[in-house]
Amino acid sequence: MNVLTPPRSFYGLRHGATDWNREGRFQGRTDNPLNADGITQAHAAGDLLRGSAISRIVTSPLVRAARTAEIIAATISVPLTTDHGIIECDFGSFEGLSVRAAMEKHGVKSAEGLISILPADGEAWDVVTKRSLACVSGWLERHPDDHILFVCHDAVMQALARSLCGSFFQNRHGAPFCYLPSQQGWRVEELRY
Repeated sequence: MNVLTPPRSFYGLRHGATDWNREGRFQGRTDNPLNADGITQAHAAGDLLRGSAISRIVTSPLVRAARTAEIIAATISVPLTTDHGIIECDFGSFEGLSVRAAMEKHGVKSAEGLISILPADGEAWDVVTKRSLACVSGWLERHPDDHILFVCHDAVMQALARSLCGSFFQNRHGAPFCYLPSQQGWRVEELRY
């Protein structure tokens, strides 16, 4: 087993939406706040997770994730900690640009293609993957009795899914997912109560 492979299941949640998300821009480390929809999504996630097994939340330091996590933590009354290990990918010179325009310019049509064109002045995809896996695995090992929700970003959640499951998945703002190991391998399932 890979040293960075998490020892057990865990939860992930993409922050609520921002204006740049709605505009289809690379957001990366640009620290944009949640918009009204994003705040509503965070409250809905908290309501959905009320009564769940989650006993701890770890969040990215970026305001869109941190605010989402604060709303959920207050709703379900669990401790909240910030960890830079799950901060969004640094998209370098792509920050603020249209995702669709970048894909068209470089002739790519998929998420796999998109990660192949990330600019050299940003963060490499394998670095995002390694730091995200290390962060999640570290928290799970240090807190073996906790069911942990990581409130973070699409690139982080996709890097985890691609590494553990071998593929990307359809991720939505404010939707909680569980990353589950099994004898057949890992899978990602959306939580619905």
